[in-house]
Amino acid sequence: MLNRTGLVLEGGGMRGVYTAGVLEYFLEKDFYLPYVIGVSAGACNATSYLARQRGRNKKVTIGFSKHPDYISFKNLWKKRQLFGMDLIFDEIPNKLVPFDYHTFHEAKERFVIGTTDCLTGEPVYYDKSSSPEEILSVLRASSSLPFMAPIIELENRFLMDGGISDPIPIRKSELDGNRRNILILTRNDGYIKKRSRMNWLTRKVYPKYNGLVESMDKRYQVYNETMAYIKEKEKAGDVFVIRPMEPLEVGRVERDPAKLTALYEQGYQDAAHRFEALQEWLTMAPEKEETISNL
Repeated sequence: MLNRTGLVLEGGGMRGVYTAGVLEYFLEKDFYLPYVIGVSAGACNATSYLARQRGRNKKVTIGFSKHPDYISFKNLWKKRQLFGMDLIFDEIPNKLVPFDYHTFHEAKERFVIGTTDCLTGEPVYYDKSSSPEEILSVLRASSSLPFMAPIIELENRFLMDGGISDPIPIRKSELDGNRRNILILTRNDGYIKKRSRMNWLTRKVYPKYNGLVESMDKRYQVYNETMAYIKEKEKAGDVFVIRPMEPLEVGRVERDPAKLTALYEQGYQDAAHRFEALQEWLTMAPEKEETISNL
């Protein structure tokens, strides 16, 4: 039933609490896919899910949203880090809300994390099985947004947020052999990304990284084309999408625990509402599949 089926997770900063809610429901149902791929917040949420740590995603996002170092404009000014990267990728997993590394690495599911190469502008993917000692560094790179975090140097590459070059890595999942994919998105249906007016600033701040500059400039095109591709796949019955039904009130750097909790619960309830339809979709033979729209 789950053979050659992938789980693809979009990023989105604090909008990722929606994904956390969906994955929490999956955890309660003991529902796992043999292949998981994510970028940025999507990849971060996937780690607690694969480590079978119920409630952890909520604790490390909503629970720390008011922490002075979690999202700090003071740190942005001093360290060029809007998000407290040391807090998120060191203190929290290693001390404050311990991450179960053993269960994560022993989990049989394949897990792929997308990043962006700043020199080429192309996506670079890391597999948990090939980078076990670097998992936090890879996650950090995948979550490092331009202007909000420093570039991460890893294995002779200069890396940043995976969502820049491949915001919804469905094609990578397909290249890895998955005929069908479950997608958890953090934007409502019909969302269209507009071209950024800040490309001049990207060129000024990152003069040595033409690949990053070009990838940032065409990001809106890549996103919108990917969404059109997903629509085609939905119609063909090859994709099952869980996403917010309405435009979100939560932004990438939201700190209001009430708003974040509401979005988390929305993700949980959407997963519960659609789980039966998802199970039916999984049991369909590919040649007999019909499109299952959002219910």
